Parts: sequence; C-alpha cells; structure tokens
Amino acid sequence: MRWSAAMARALYGPHGFFVSGAGPAGHFRTSANASPVLATAVLRLLDRVDEVLGRPARLDFVDVGAGRGELLTGVLAAAPASLRDRLHPVAVELAPRPSFLDAGIDWRAAPPSEITGLLIATEWLDNVPLDVVEGDRYVEVDPATGAERPGDPVEPTDAAWLARWWPAAPRAEVGRARDEAWAGAVGAIERGLAVAVDYGHLLGERPLGGTLTGYRAGRQVPPVPDGTRDVTAHVAVDAVALAGSAVAGRAYQLMTQRQALRALGADGGRPPISLAGSDPAGYVRALAAASAAAELMAPGGLGDHWWLFQPVGIDNWTWEDGEYVVDTTRHLSRSP
Repeated sequence: MRWSAAMARALYGPHGFFVSGAGPAGHFRTSANASPVLATAVLRLLDRVDEVLGRPARLDFVDVGAGRGELLTGVLAAAPASLRDRLHPVAVELAPRPSFLDAGIDWRAAPPSEITGLLIATEWLDNVPLDVVEGDRYVEVDPATGAERPGDPVEPTDAAWLARWWPAAPRAEVGRARDEAWAGAVGAIERGLAVAVDYGHLLGERPLGGTLTGYRAGRQVPPVPDGTRDVTAHVAVDAVALAGSAVAGRAYQLMTQRQALRALGADGGRPPISLAGSDPAGYVRALAAASAAAELMAPGGLGDHWWLFQPVGIDNWTWEDGEYVVDTTRHLSRSP
C-alpha cells in the first residue's frame, strides 16, 4: 500500500501506535514530556494571548496531538486561579481518555470550532500520514516488513505540490496532507493564536533522501509501519505555514525552539557559582531548571524544533527580535 495508508493504519488504526499502549511517552522524549520547562513557557504564552484578547470570560486552550495530556496537566498545575477559573482546556487525541486525567480537561477526537484562545500542536504534524515519491511514482510499502516497491504514477495535485515545495529530488515526501491539517486547525480559531512545534525543513534545504524514520523504546529504528513503533517524517514548515496564513489572512512567524523558549523566559545557562555558597538549595534548584531548559534548547536535538506562530483575528500580536518573518516574495528572512 502507499505510505499514507500504511502510516494511518500503523499509527491510528485499532491497534495503532498512538491509540494503544503507553503512548509516545513510553517510547521517546518529547518537549511536552521531557520536563516542566515547556509547560511553564506555554503558560506564559497563554497569558500573553489572554492579554491580547482582553482577558475574555472563557479562554480556550487546545492541545492537538495531546498524547496522554502531559502538557495540559502541567499548564493547569502551574496556572494561577485567576486564569484557571476561566480556562477551557481541550485535549485533541484519538487514543481513549486516560483514567487519571483531570476531570476538567475536555477530551475530543477533533478540535472544537469557534476557538477563542490558544491552539498548540506539539509534534503532531510530523505524524500526519503522507505519501513518499520516487521519480514520478508513489512508493508502496509492505506494512509487515517495510520493503518498498514502485507504485502508481503521482497524481496531479501531489505533482503540483512537489513542483512548488520539493522540486527535483530523487525521493520526496508529499506534505500536502500536513498543509491541509494545519489549515483546518487554524480555521477552527475565531480569535487567538495557533502554534505548531515540530521538526522540519525549509525550501532549498530539503533532505535529498527524505526524513522518514521510526522510533521505539527510546531508539531510532527503521520505519516499518506495523504498529509497534512511531513512524514519522519532518515537516515542510514553510508549506504548512503558508497554508495556515492563507486561512487566517495574516502573516505567520517562525522561530527555532531555542529562540521561542528564550523569548518566553526559559534559560539554559548555568546559574552563578556564587549562589552555591549563599543559597545551596536554591543553586541546586536553579541548576536543575537550567539543565531541563538546556535539553529543550540543545542544537541537534529538541532545540532544532520549529515554532510556527499563526495569529487569527488579532492585529496586535508582536514577538521579540530574532523571529522569522514573511516578506513580500514569500521567502523567509530574519527580522532586524
């Protein structure tokens, strides 16, 4: 079968990787389950969105691809009562609702409509199933073994996407389904901010052989779509970003995770050694917090994630210096 069908069954079928067992946290570390640092940063972002929206009576906080609710749980635990009492937390996930989850978290298979607030999708888009192409044909895969063979000719809609976003590559991953998924998520927002956090690449820097791979039990493994492992491919973030921007009618912004977390107050730097003499316990706490932040900001790892910000229905959204902005020629450039 084509890779899109194989991924869909392996990840989201009746016994798929994401709907059965322990979920992603049982196999690999994500930004959401690595430490409380991300929850703290997202809480600051949520407060910023709340302020821009004028502190509405109800503030939606939607986590798409919520796993087992780790990020929502962390944010709720740290939120002040003034925010928590107005918050409508929603986990969007195909797995059954965990029995231990806070009763106040709404558990759904799809995002609600008419969202006012923050929608965040952390490592969701890389698991939206896609097709793989070699030359002018789809690649077919044996779900039991991962063996591949040439399949049918590429359909015109996918050929057009490849011509624009991944041209002249011997092997490419068709990200059109990710564009559509992100556009749908953005379209659910009436006023607020949509944020996607994921590994990705930009036009002109696409990997020649693609990025399709697997993860199981903490290790990178071959991407055999048999349901026993995560099967993932990096996101063509500029294609996704433009699809969401077209729906929102507003420019998007891109940052690396390092930039975004620094802007949200995370610091991976070691605390001053003088603190160890004056406040040993405080030094240990600061050192632990710095180590946790450093993991999320490390080059070559989680720090290489892209953060895609898409405001919807708001015009007074601004970010710190150093973000990426869209210019009139639809290329990415650093802001001054």
